[in-house]
Amino acid sequence: MNGKLKIALLQISSFKSDQKGNLFKGEEYCRKAKKEGADIILFPEMWNIGYESIDESVFEIGFDPENIPESIKRKVKIWKSYALDQNSEFITHFKDLAVELDTAIAITYLQKGKTKPFNTVSLIDRYGDIVLNYSKVHTCDFSMEYYCESGDKFRVCELETKKGNVKVGAMICFDREFPESARELMLLGAEIILIPNCCEMDSHRTAQLKTRSFENMTGIALANYPSPKCNGRSQAYSPVAYDKYGKELDNLILMADNEEGIFYADFDLKKIREYRKREVWGNNFRKPYAYKNINRNMKINKK
Repeated sequence: MNGKLKIALLQISSFKSDQKGNLFKGEEYCRKAKKEGADIILFPEMWNIGYESIDESVFEIGFDPENIPESIKRKVKIWKSYALDQNSEFITHFKDLAVELDTAIAITYLQKGKTKPFNTVSLIDRYGDIVLNYSKVHTCDFSMEYYCESGDKFRVCELETKKGNVKVGAMICFDREFPESARELMLLGAEIILIPNCCEMDSHRTAQLKTRSFENMTGIALANYPSPKCNGRSQAYSPVAYDKYGKELDNLILMADNEEGIFYADFDLKKIREYRKREVWGNNFRKPYAYKNINRNMKINKK
C-alpha cells in the first residue's frame, strides 16, 4: 500500500424517495470527495430512497405484520416498488461515475429480489465493476425491514485502488449489534469493514464499534445520516490499539459531528498489517473447538 487509504464518509441528507434527486446529490458529493483524494466513497444506508420509512407510527417494536391497516399495506407495496436491480439507471450511473473519477464507490439501495427486496450495498471499483454485493443479514424485522429479504452471508473482496489492494468487507447498520458479523468478516480476511448506517449512534453503539475494530484487528468506517434524520457521528477506527512496546494508543480515527458534510478517514494499511502480524487478537489465538454453543441449537428468525 503506497500511502494511506482515504475513505470518504458521506454524512448527507437525502431527498427521501426522490431517487433522481438522490442520484444527482450523490454524484455531487462523490465529485467533492474525489477532489479531496478519496480512494473509497461510502454512502449511508439505503441511499436511493434515503431510508424512507413506510409509516413510523405503525412499525414499532412488537408490531403485528399480519394485522396492519389496508392503507399501510398499500404503502408497503409502493415502498417495495422503489427497489432497483443492478441494471437500473441509478446503479449504472454510479458505475460510470466510478470509472470517470477513478475511485471506488460503495452505493446503497433497496435492491429487487424475487419476492422481497434486499437492503444492499454494492462496492463499485474504479473500473466500474461491482466487486462486492452485500445484502443486510440482520434485517430489522421488528420494523419495516420485516418486508425485506435477509442476506444469506457475509462477503469480502479484494479491492484494487491506486494505492494498492485492500481486502474489504461490509455490514449494514443493525449488523453492528451482533459480534458474529465482524468476526465472520475477520475470518474471511477483511482488513477494512465498511458500514452504511441509519440510526442514532449513541455511546453504547459507539463502544460496540470501537470494540469490533479492536477485537478483530480490522479497520472500520461507518457513514450515517446527519441531523435531523439521525445524529450524524459518522466514525472510523483503526485496529492499532498498542504500539510495538505495548503502550496504549487511541484507535479512533474520526468522529464526526451531527452536521451534513463529507468526513475523511485515513487508514495506514502498512501499520495495520504489521500490527495484525505481531499482536494476539483477531484469529491468532482462537480455539474454535471450545465454542460449541455458538452454532448449536441456533435460533432462526423466520418471517
